[in-house]
Amino acid sequence: MRSFLLFAFLILFSFPAFSSVKTDSLLEQLKNEFSRKHIYDQRKEQVIQSLKASLNKIPKNNLVAQFDKCSQLYDEYKSYQYDSAYVFATKLQELSHAMKDKGKEDYSKIKLGFILLSSGMFKETFDNLSNINIEPLDDSVKIEYYSLMTRTYYDLANYDNDRHYAPYYNAMANKYIDSAIAISKPNSYNKIYLTGYKKLKNGQLQEASVDFIELMDHHALTDHQKAIVYSTLSTIYSNTKREQSTDLLLQASINDIRSSTKETVALFWLAELLYKSGDVNHAYIYLQQALADAEFYGARQRKIQIGTLLPIVASDRLNFIESEKRSFIIYMVTLTVLALLVVWFSVMLFRRLNDLKAKEKIIDDKNIQLERINEKLLEGTKIKEDYIGYFFNVISGYILQLEKLKRSVDTKLRAKKYDDIQIVVDKINIKKERDTLFYTFDHVFIKIFPNFITEFNAMFRKEDQIWPKEDEVLTTDLRIFALIRMGISDTETIAKILEYSEKTIYVYKMRIKAKAISSDQFEHRIMAIKAVDISNKA
Repeated sequence: MRSFLLFAFLILFSFPAFSSVKTDSLLEQLKNEFSRKHIYDQRKEQVIQSLKASLNKIPKNNLVAQFDKCSQLYDEYKSYQYDSAYVFATKLQELSHAMKDKGKEDYSKIKLGFILLSSGMFKETFDNLSNINIEPLDDSVKIEYYSLMTRTYYDLANYDNDRHYAPYYNAMANKYIDSAIAISKPNSYNKIYLTGYKKLKNGQLQEASVDFIELMDHHALTDHQKAIVYSTLSTIYSNTKREQSTDLLLQASINDIRSSTKETVALFWLAELLYKSGDVNHAYIYLQQALADAEFYGARQRKIQIGTLLPIVASDRLNFIESEKRSFIIYMVTLTVLALLVVWFSVMLFRRLNDLKAKEKIIDDKNIQLERINEKLLEGTKIKEDYIGYFFNVISGYILQLEKLKRSVDTKLRAKKYDDIQIVVDKINIKKERDTLFYTFDHVFIKIFPNFITEFNAMFRKEDQIWPKEDEVLTTDLRIFALIRMGISDTETIAKILEYSEKTIYVYKMRIKAKAISSDQFEHRIMAIKAVDISNKA
């Protein structure tokens, strides 16, 4: 019931600063794509595993076939995961050395240069691309080289943003992009995109938009190409057509998810734009997703960008909740005046709001400690991802219940059926809601800490171990220490959550601790139980 009231409050008063039918539809579509993200990533992993299996079957002396297969694996990884892309780019260099093929060696340097730049390492990119003989290479490779040099110099100019170095970097970028355009096939994706991109970088916004719209409307693009074109066009509209810019970034983010692209800026730009427009809630959610992508890929520069904005958005989000809470209190007081028979509901809600304020204070304190626990960021991100998803699923059901309850009460008030109101209220099964909350908490917790029960019991002798029954996920004893592992160590708080007295919780804790093999290290070992290690996905 507590969760129900809290999330009902958030949803009733969380309205975006701007809205349109198309934007709302794209927001909903992006939300659905987030839920399907693991499906797209699984498909990507299946393709990668198939390529690796093929690579393992190639004879060791067939260097050309190995080179081709490693090149395919690099292409799968280059926008998906930095470390693995780096491994295969390095493998390409080793094979080209073994074959003594200068052309393939230069080709490998270009591949490595792309991921170095994607990770924000400018110096290493230039060092790697030096001494490349571009003349004997195929036109497709030349275009890739010129495009990479173009991006490097444009990014440097944007990074420096000064009067001395930036003009030089822009001039160099223009030379390289002209070379790429010159050898691109007429009416091809590269020809049109690079032409428009040069116009964009040189201030010809209207002319550039024509090229990108041409690609969108008259060319069959891959999901990855769509994301690039949408996000690039959005920058043209960012200052003049805010709504179109937002819609384009939404479409870019959707296509990034579908193509399992982790090396992307679209979601970060979208969060930044929504934050400036006042939609703090969506901005916060998208920043969390962008940070997860950046960490998965290994983009150092992107993590710094997101890490700079995320605390600001989180702070404004808390302020927004506080402001809307006051509005909600006014609304509930007004409703109470009109319906005295439901005054008890308003009193309960007021108490829950006070609890919310106390929890917000805890969140503020935790944010202050954020810089001290950077080494646990990966584990914390995993926990937040799963529990945010869980609570958003829970809230959708509770909102429907609240809406039905309000309509029913309003109807019976207008009909003066006061006795029926009590019947409606009696149907609210608090115990069932709490049991459901415990059931879901247990499953989400075990998903994050799959070894919790095994490692917990390893601290006890066999006769003192605690194992759930077949129809249980966690016992009450295990749930107490699950909450402690989640950071809820206060006995009073645990007692409120589990609906026990503080004394009972204390007795549970002391009795179990006394049975531990090493009781003085018991709580430390509880906190040392690890969550799923998502750093080894590569």
